[in-house]
Amino acid sequence: MNPAKRIYCRIFQKAFRIAIPFLPYRKPEILNGISELPGLFRRKGIKSVLLVTDKGIRGMGLTRKLEELLAENDIALSVYDSTVANPTTDNVEEARRLFLSSSSQAIIGFGGGSSIDAAKAVGARIAYPKKTLDRMEGILKVRKRIPLLIAIPTTAGTGSETTLASVIVDSSTRHKYPINSFPLIPRYAVLDPEVTRTLPPSLTASTGLDALTHAVEAYIGGSTTKETRKNAEEAVRLIFSSLTTAYHDGNDMEARKNMLHAAFLAGAAFTVSYVGYVHAVAHSLGGKYNIPHGLANAVLLPYVLEKYGEKAEKKLARLATSAGIGGMNDHEKAVSFIAAIKAMEREMKIPEKLQGIRKEDIPMLSEYADKEANPLYPVPMLMNAKELEEFYYTVMAESSGIATTA
Repeated sequence: MNPAKRIYCRIFQKAFRIAIPFLPYRKPEILNGISELPGLFRRKGIKSVLLVTDKGIRGMGLTRKLEELLAENDIALSVYDSTVANPTTDNVEEARRLFLSSSSQAIIGFGGGSSIDAAKAVGARIAYPKKTLDRMEGILKVRKRIPLLIAIPTTAGTGSETTLASVIVDSSTRHKYPINSFPLIPRYAVLDPEVTRTLPPSLTASTGLDALTHAVEAYIGGSTTKETRKNAEEAVRLIFSSLTTAYHDGNDMEARKNMLHAAFLAGAAFTVSYVGYVHAVAHSLGGKYNIPHGLANAVLLPYVLEKYGEKAEKKLARLATSAGIGGMNDHEKAVSFIAAIKAMEREMKIPEKLQGIRKEDIPMLSEYADKEANPLYPVPMLMNAKELEEFYYTVMAESSGIATTA
């Protein structure tokens, strides 16, 4: 990165770091079960709700209890269940039209990060009916209050239930971009481990590693606070103690509960302290090839941490301590921490490479990553688009095809 851009990025990041205490960050209020929602809606005077989910979640019957509960309490429910992985602008517009035609007053995002992100974007479009989503890309473009938003995560990973971010794919260009604005933080998050019980082992692994990536990137960046460091450290501790247990035994509700809490904490951490190049590269891969976001993060994380080297050693050493990993000094602890991530990924059959990446696409993808990350993300070591190309080549599998979870 040239010196002028480097200076600009660091000044920009420092300005945001100084502004953190003055910005309206908040955590959603936690509800412990779906059964609490009818009472909430009665108190709020809400009689009609839009549910944003996907066909897989609904097909497994995970939304049935909610649908029956609202019907029993005379609360009208309209269901949009066509959300796709890496939700698109078309998804958002279809759900927005259903919200308006059903005279809904609140939105529930039920599912993984895709459904919750789509629900957030629907809220943004309701607040700004004449403003397209691409004009909301970036930070603080949504300033009006959106309809009441409740998030019910069925995966323990994205942290979308606590963040100000909605990540959307342009249906025409396949460009994947974040919308980061405070009104998008859900007002309530339902953390119910029962809805994660049927999550397949492969998705338990990739979404759990997504949460780990959130915690690690938030922690090693330059915009941490006492609270975000505490949240990230606790998230790392919970993930290292519970993720492989949940992977091997999906019916272990204590492990499932711990992972939901870890994802919530990691989401709270990166909402304030941001993420880094793992996410920037992963977003470009998801947008172009529809590679699942958690999988992309999982594969990229060790490589990016190794690239940071001594720039991230001290902070990685502290995370190693949180994870119960020892060492003689910071260097040993940091190396052991990365090795432990790799070992955990091998145990859960996470691949070391991603299928489907095309060499000719890499310059364009790295430009997308550079645009997303610089200057916003306060990473330990700044890199430009050309330097970011290394990560695509590192994770690119020799064979062709679209990557899937292991």
